[in-house]
Amino acid sequence: MKESLKLENQLCFAVYALSREITKMYRPFLNMLGLTYTQYLVMIVLWEKDGIALKELGKDLNLDSGTLTPLLKKLEVEGLINRKRDYRDERNLLIFLTEQGLKLKEKAEAVPQKVRCKIPLEDEEIAVMRKKLQSILKSLKDLPD
Repeated sequence: MKESLKLENQLCFAVYALSREITKMYRPFLNMLGLTYTQYLVMIVLWEKDGIALKELGKDLNLDSGTLTPLLKKLEVEGLINRKRDYRDERNLLIFLTEQGLKLKEKAEAVPQKVRCKIPLEDEEIAVMRKKLQSILKSLKDLPD
């Protein structure tokens, strides 16, 4: 068998497996917040940019509206967000935090450090790795289809 076809030599598998393990580390902390990992990511963006347009939210999270819409509906049912049409352009959907969604931020502030404590790397190593992964992602997005 060619070395290039071995699972252990697949960058995609290493990234995929690591992503799954890190997401698994988040699960107990997010369960206490009543959020899935993807919902947590949506909330992180909203805590940073309340009143964001659906298109911008999708761009920030690298998710399409077909994936985001069910997530947002669930967050709305849970009372964490409101979705409203932009009065300037009704084609745009804006996402706003509710009071409950804002309060959840206080509970969520401890999550990153709780997960960070489980990762066997120094802060500097994590920063370098994150920067490299972000650079790779940007390069891949910039490739022509």
